[in-house]
Amino acid sequence: MKLLAFETATEACSVALYLDGEVIERYEVAPRLHAEYALPWAEELLADAGIKRSQLDAIAVSRGPGAFTGVRLAIALAQGIALALHKPVVAVSTLMAIAAAVPPPLRRQGSSKPPQAAEGEGLRDHSESFRAQTQPPPSLPLPSQGEGHKQRILAAIDARMGEVYVGAFERNGDELIAISTEVVAAPDKVVLPDDQRGWHAVGTGFSAANGALQSHLGSQLLSVDASILPHAADVARLAVAAYARGGALAPERVEPAYLRNNVALTLEEQKAFRASK
Repeated sequence: MKLLAFETATEACSVALYLDGEVIERYEVAPRLHAEYALPWAEELLADAGIKRSQLDAIAVSRGPGAFTGVRLAIALAQGIALALHKPVVAVSTLMAIAAAVPPPLRRQGSSKPPQAAEGEGLRDHSESFRAQTQPPPSLPLPSQGEGHKQRILAAIDARMGEVYVGAFERNGDELIAISTEVVAAPDKVVLPDDQRGWHAVGTGFSAANGALQSHLGSQLLSVDASILPHAADVARLAVAAYARGGALAPERVEPAYLRNNVALTLEEQKAFRASK
């Protein structure tokens, strides 16, 4: 399968090309430069791989939540390219893409196959660009976790205005799935789906408001990495899995996941918020 993926929902900008199990990505933390980078990077990736746009099977996009302008940009790019090519779009949750950065557990001792780790040591190195053989999409075989083992992941993005975007996910065997509705809330209002401990916490939401979300959830968290930003490479892998399950959409049916009713503040609201801090 050949798939082009866009991710511009946060301060990071990335574009990835999925080619039959291999992922090529361009990535850079570049606030306010997404519109300048995204499309040229896509053209560079296609040219470097010797792939024409017409050879793509689908376009993938990070649908949010995240920055309004960034989410809107990625969806507009994906829809425009897909409409021109008469190809479908696969929309992926930005929070799920962040959750996918958590490496699955290693294979248990006694396995007939050697242990494997997710790409890199621990959570990925945020290099500007890379070309590498990567692990399969989350719906395909991953390192064995043992019967009934479930890895729980809480992804959070700093939503500004004293709030965070939050989504809970579970890696059960070979699959990464959402186990809660994604919400925007004040850190101290976030409630986990259950009272179990052992959650892997990732994303900038855990450093927002002086780490209020991490403090609120406390001992329920097994690990925390607030530096993780979404990658188009993970969007691509998740999109391939969703495509196989029939999750592709006609371009005009793709909707952003803003979560907030009001995606922009008036000048008066901005002043009031700053004065309240």
